[in-house]
Amino acid sequence: MQIAFIVWLVLLGLIGLVWLSRHVEVARARHTERVLSSTTYTGSPAAAPRVSILVAAKDEEKNIAACVESFLEQDYPDFELIVINDRSADRTGDILHDFQRRHPQRMRVVTITALRDGWFGKNNAMRAGVEVSTGEWLCLADADCTQTSRRTLAVAVRECQEQGTDFLSVLPVLITKSFWERIIQPVCAGIMMIWFRPEKVNDPRSSSAYANGAFMLMKRGVYDAIGGHEVVKTEVNEDIHMARIAKSKGFRLQVIQNDDLYTTHMYSSLGAAWRGWSRIFYGCLGTFRRLLVALLVLTVFSLGPWISLLIAALGYHGAGIGEAASWWRWMLIASAATVTIEQSVIARFYKLVRMPVVYSIGYPLGAVITWSMLVNAMLKLGGTTTTTWRGTTYRADKLDSTDAPTGAAR
Repeated sequence: MQIAFIVWLVLLGLIGLVWLSRHVEVARARHTERVLSSTTYTGSPAAAPRVSILVAAKDEEKNIAACVESFLEQDYPDFELIVINDRSADRTGDILHDFQRRHPQRMRVVTITALRDGWFGKNNAMRAGVEVSTGEWLCLADADCTQTSRRTLAVAVRECQEQGTDFLSVLPVLITKSFWERIIQPVCAGIMMIWFRPEKVNDPRSSSAYANGAFMLMKRGVYDAIGGHEVVKTEVNEDIHMARIAKSKGFRLQVIQNDDLYTTHMYSSLGAAWRGWSRIFYGCLGTFRRLLVALLVLTVFSLGPWISLLIAALGYHGAGIGEAASWWRWMLIASAATVTIEQSVIARFYKLVRMPVVYSIGYPLGAVITWSMLVNAMLKLGGTTTTTWRGTTYRADKLDSTDAPTGAAR
């Protein structure tokens, strides 16, 4: 019995040390990580290559107007905006054609009425947009993003020129409105940061590769060299797969946070977040081994201290007096100390990702929900469950049905 308690204490000590090391990482991120903002560079780039902005939109009547308007207001001197209306059943098409009528020189709408065989929706839409584009650089963006600065494009192009970047991914500022968003998003973001550390992605010597499809800027030559969307036509998370191929071919990747350039509101409900993040984990981590490792890390380091605290409290309550009670007391103290260390890091991390710190007390609940998402992603990987995204259903990287019922889960 004593040996079991000793092993338990040692494990808690190791978990506590890991969380203490996270304090160092959070502090380093706060003070050393570069963040791109509207004031990072002034004016337009001296050499301003033509940029084609491509946005795929499917049933985006709630978001598309803000997205399009914010891109049309960019102060970059030479760009075109191409929006692909991908089989929308709502007012997306009407909104887009109204914008095109008012901005015929800057904007073009491409309409897709049927999904090409063997292609996933967004990849097929982007392919169609690129085919009619004329820019030296391609900016691939999501329809649920809003540029909060007129200088987003100018700053991004200048960053590529200054850093010698071939493929830039500017990470979004996440807008969270609901309780569930603020509970779940930081946990999921933390998992992604463990697997895709920006400093490794930005290091040409590292094989780590990542991109976020909300805002990707790349040279057309890079797009052509990696095979365009053809090589990722059946990938749910095509952004990361394109980044991996680009880096394997020797192109310079860069991932950077933004301060005031653009925002996105990912999910407005628990169900949408659960489905969406399950899809992201499934597409980004991509293998059973990676998903299992993420699941184990979450179980041991995030949930482990809380499970330990619960067991220790129950054990101490029922131990009575004597040597056993003394051991349970020590376990209770050690568990509480580990939980305190963990939560102190989480509070700082919430502040780092611009989340109200008070919601950090819900981290254990967020970890439990994220745990279930990882399990769901494993089931998707094995083809046990399907992924329905923007009205089209996929199963284990295969097209299952061309169109799901109207109003299907995002």
